[in-house]
Amino acid sequence: MLPTLAIDIGGTKILGALVQGKEVLASHTVATARSDGPDDWIAQAAELASGWRGDYARCGVTVTGAVHNGLWSAMNPKTLNIPGKYPLAQRVSSVFDVPATLCNDAQAAAWGEYCFGAGNHKDLVFLTISTGIGGGAVVNGKLLQGQSGIGGHFGLLLSEDGSVLEDTASGNWIAAEAKRIGLSGQAPEVFAAAAKGNVQADELIDESAARIARLCHNLQLIFDPAVIVIGGGVGLAPGYLPRVQTKLKTLPDRISSTLARAALGANAGVLGIAALANLQTTHGD
Repeated sequence: MLPTLAIDIGGTKILGALVQGKEVLASHTVATARSDGPDDWIAQAAELASGWRGDYARCGVTVTGAVHNGLWSAMNPKTLNIPGKYPLAQRVSSVFDVPATLCNDAQAAAWGEYCFGAGNHKDLVFLTISTGIGGGAVVNGKLLQGQSGIGGHFGLLLSEDGSVLEDTASGNWIAAEAKRIGLSGQAPEVFAAAAKGNVQADELIDESAARIARLCHNLQLIFDPAVIVIGGGVGLAPGYLPRVQTKLKTLPDRISSTLARAALGANAGVLGIAALANLQTTHGD
């Protein structure tokens, strides 16, 4: 079987990869120009994959936001501002000229971690804490996408004051809060400042970790998975997962969650969407 072309379009980067099973044979990455639009991002993805033309028989495209009936929409425009109901399936088919499978990026990463990573074929909830916050769940061996393709958008859960979780815990939030209190840089710079002993930076990261711990507690109550897998640029940042684990210990102990570091890193999405594309081809649905 020929490899699968896998494209991951996120709020930070566009990743193109040639995937065979659990192996990434080759990959290229470019930063997402967030001021551009979907046509531009797909054109960039096509450029990344231009050297592989003829080497793949199918493609999988995973994106931030919601995908339903081949249409792509933003769930939180602060992460990536996508025009409503963008015809993703039509555009991908015309550009790559092979059968295409589409999926939300965090859902695809959940499937990747289930098949090849920290999930080890056990029911899981996957959380990506990055520019925004996304997620996915695998229950009884099946990826939950829901009737509208939005299953797993845990970052959009509302608090009592009406605020959205990812607007109070994500990488974007860390950077915005840092700027508000006089620190410079994006989330990686805030983590670096905290590592050097900056108390304000440390408190911001701690606040994010506390909110993610509460989310993990609630997800355990809802899904009771074998493991909650944490990924994303913030989630995988040094020291972040131990902070979340520490915060979990302060919550009611009637339940316990097993947290695991995502094993596939930046490749979780492309491995997951490639596996989904192969599954769709095999079953013909």
